[in-house]
Amino acid sequence: MRAFREAVEAGDADAMETLLAEDVVFTSPVVFKPYAGKAITAAILRGVVRVFEDFRYVREINDPDGRDHALVFTARVGDREITGCDFLRVNEEGLIDDFMVMVRPLSGAQALAEAMGAQFDRIEQEARLRSA
Repeated sequence: MRAFREAVEAGDADAMETLLAEDVVFTSPVVFKPYAGKAITAAILRGVVRVFEDFRYVREINDPDGRDHALVFTARVGDREITGCDFLRVNEEGLIDDFMVMVRPLSGAQALAEAMGAQFDRIEQEARLRSA
């Protein structure tokens, strides 16, 4: 998933969005219910770009059939160091249709939940504007 990795590393939210399927499902590391749809997923990714500091991918793992990918990352949220993984599945068109994020340690996940919670009104507004 080289194109997505490059978009994230460049902080290019528009490029990230072009790689999402319309029916993408995003599973957050800190919220129980998954988010369905390109508009909300793109808005969440924009929020993450605003929240994460010193983000970098450190490892990429790919499925031999090419549909499943795992991108291991490190980042900081405030004074908390985070290690995480983006689990991506692409559809037949090569677009991401399943996007699950996991992070550790618990204190980092809690810092992420707080920071993203503070962004969520803006995220919902961006998603409404993009889906209109």
